[in-house]
Amino acid sequence: MIKLLLVGKTTDKHLAALIADYEQRLTHYVPFEVKVIPDLKQGKLSFEQQKTMEGERILASVPGSARLILLDERGSQFRSVEFAGYIQKQLCATPNIVFVVGGAYGFSQAVYDRADAMVSLSKMTFSHQMIRLLFIEQLYRAMTILRNEPYHHE
Repeated sequence: MIKLLLVGKTTDKHLAALIADYEQRLTHYVPFEVKVIPDLKQGKLSFEQQKTMEGERILASVPGSARLILLDERGSQFRSVEFAGYIQKQLCATPNIVFVVGGAYGFSQAVYDRADAMVSLSKMTFSHQMIRLLFIEQLYRAMTILRNEPYHHE
């Protein structure tokens, strides 16, 4: 099972439609779920307070046995074929993987401390809304690579 944990819903309807399309495609390859943690609507919180509260919600949504992988700009970077190999190794090591896209201000220290790994999709910074689509497309691409299907061209 691969779960994609998101802080806050995807507000752009075009992005949401594309994400839903890839989510549907992924279910043909692996048990896959997207879970949205409601974002905080309290404008009186500092960035650190918001990260801490979001972190508590993230950690409460991750089973203790799950491998937690953060999508973070400081994480390991892969080419698509390498990422497919990485996914295959993760799936062989544990039946339960949770990838997390954090909120606008990133992750709390508690989430970093619990994380088993971090993956970066680019050295560039993307909005947390956009990274959802980029990640789910790359996960789909990885699955097609592992099945030797013609989606990816090398």
